[in-house]
Amino acid sequence: MLFDRVKELSEQRGENLKVVAQKLGFSENAFYKWKTQSPKSETLEKVADYFNVSVDYLLGRTDEKRFYDSTEKNDVQTIAAHHDGEEWTDEELQEIQRFKEFVRMKRKK
Repeated sequence: MLFDRVKELSEQRGENLKVVAQKLGFSENAFYKWKTQSPKSETLEKVADYFNVSVDYLLGRTDEKRFYDSTEKNDVQTIAAHHDGEEWTDEELQEIQRFKEFVRMKRKK
């Protein structure tokens, strides 16, 4: 499942797995190793960030690619609205959402 998801995401970007691996600083065949070996969590996070999807999506635990649903995106936009600068990009809003999830996870520990 993991390998297939990464391959599909790469193809959607018009990139092959070798190119993506090199961009991320991995060996050329890193993704092919995932067919038989599990990657480290830091590696999964790096790939998820590159493709702008959740680790759960990569692992096949959900079919939702993003970190948030439309309601949560509105919450993030509300938080971001308190910024005095320019409009927020989708990438910046997603980063805010990831930070919000990080803080939430720390609170639960």
